[in-house]
Amino acid sequence: MSAINEWIDGQVKGSDVVLFMKGTPTFPQCGFSGQTVQILDYLGVAYQGINVLDSDELRQGIKDYANWPTIPQLYVKGEFVGGADIVREMFQAGELQTLLEEKGVAKAA
Repeated sequence: MSAINEWIDGQVKGSDVVLFMKGTPTFPQCGFSGQTVQILDYLGVAYQGINVLDSDELRQGIKDYANWPTIPQLYVKGEFVGGADIVREMFQAGELQTLLEEKGVAKAA
């Protein structure tokens, strides 16, 4: 496993909810990242946002890690959930809320 893969793995497994995104939760740099942040904020979920624009190695590494070509990527309890479209569809169907509850994800304080 490459160093970047190990680092990504540590981030994914180190927090309950991790969002690899373009920009930061307070300043998203693309519409899809912004949509995903809005959904997580609306649900009141505590999550870690990781800016893939900080490093080309990270931006490519996360695509390889999940075998998923786009960013943002949402992880819950170490499992890949999906990108912006999947997160939005799950949210609209109530499935994202159910997943977070089932995984025991805490609300933000």
